[in-house]
Amino acid sequence: MSGSALASPPDPRQRVTALDALRGVAVIGIAVMNVIAFSMPANAYLNPAVWGGTGPLETTLWTASYVLVEDKFRALFAMMFGAGVAILLGKGEHPARAHYARMAALLAIGMTHAVLLASNDVLRIYAVAGLLLPLAARWPARRLVWAAVLLVAGQLAVSGWYAWGWLDFWYQRASGALVDPAWIEVAERTYGGHPDTTAAAFARGEEGFAERIVRRIETLPAQANYIIASLPSALAAMLLGMAFWRNGLLAGEWQADRALRLARTCALASLPVLVVLAAWSILSGFDVIVTAANAIVWSAPFDIVLGVAYAALAMALFGGALNDSRATRVLAATGRLALTNYLATSLIFSALFASWGLGLFGEVSRGQALLLTLVPITAMLLCSAPWLARFRQGPMEWLWRSMSAARLQPFRRRQA
Repeated sequence: MSGSALASPPDPRQRVTALDALRGVAVIGIAVMNVIAFSMPANAYLNPAVWGGTGPLETTLWTASYVLVEDKFRALFAMMFGAGVAILLGKGEHPARAHYARMAALLAIGMTHAVLLASNDVLRIYAVAGLLLPLAARWPARRLVWAAVLLVAGQLAVSGWYAWGWLDFWYQRASGALVDPAWIEVAERTYGGHPDTTAAAFARGEEGFAERIVRRIETLPAQANYIIASLPSALAAMLLGMAFWRNGLLAGEWQADRALRLARTCALASLPVLVVLAAWSILSGFDVIVTAANAIVWSAPFDIVLGVAYAALAMALFGGALNDSRATRVLAATGRLALTNYLATSLIFSALFASWGLGLFGEVSRGQALLLTLVPITAMLLCSAPWLARFRQGPMEWLWRSMSAARLQPFRRRQA
């Protein structure tokens, strides 16, 4: 979710159009990321062998998504959030107090979203990680970058230690050594396509709306583990967003050639590694251990680096060659309604895939699921600009601000 889209004030005279357009790209990317989670058993997000098939087309689509999309846009969203917090903490008489109120309101919205629509909601993570950002509000850009590097390195050291043990187990099995089959079952149940895991996923997909709410409320305490596990990488990306706002990249102050150099450097540092990891997963026959380790652990630092490349490239284009284009204006309007568009995407996917909608869960291929992302993407591109022509902010942006202020603020039309 795009934090600065949520956080920045609605007055267009104070906005950076290129940054708004970058948020628009980010909120479109979330649809591409989330469609598999809505349309298939959860482990299919990591591994196409779980559901949807591993034929040439499916493998190509999985590879493109793994290398270019998965977790790259999550990192980009978190960067935008960090930039938005940096903007807000520089405004107002009591910026820290207002910030904590906004994080509390965002957590409430995220928890509601998770219970009603999207189990993989990211707003909860951003709200919790955002509580720590005022501690870094006055740090210079260089210190923010190094703090992000240390967070990523620490997370990689911890998760890598566990992943290395699993990979040693995989290597022994691949070498023909006798291994405990119980461990294979654990891996398949956790990250693969074990029949019981897949059956449980389909049972959840068939439950009614009221049943889902009851189940998700009962599992609220377990969601803390998801939030805690996601904090280091999310916080690292947020710190990078604060750094790039402070050094002028996300404020639109860099020359296009400088931003393009950063994009090229980050792309060259990340894309070859991600391609190699994808090839390893494919050549292993999408072995559950290899594929999960590559998706969750080894790719994580390079996902963030490629997210930086996307941010730099977008700022160079939207602030340069495409500055006055219609495409930039449409994307900027989409980005300004990022919270509304993010939640509306979940509502549309639920209408398509949930049992209380069209019930297409498990009924579509990977390619068909990706094509269906055109439904929310088209809706947000067509509706955002007309909405902003009449109103100063989106409905969910208005709700968030009202909740943060502990009162319902007037929902204002745009003045002629």
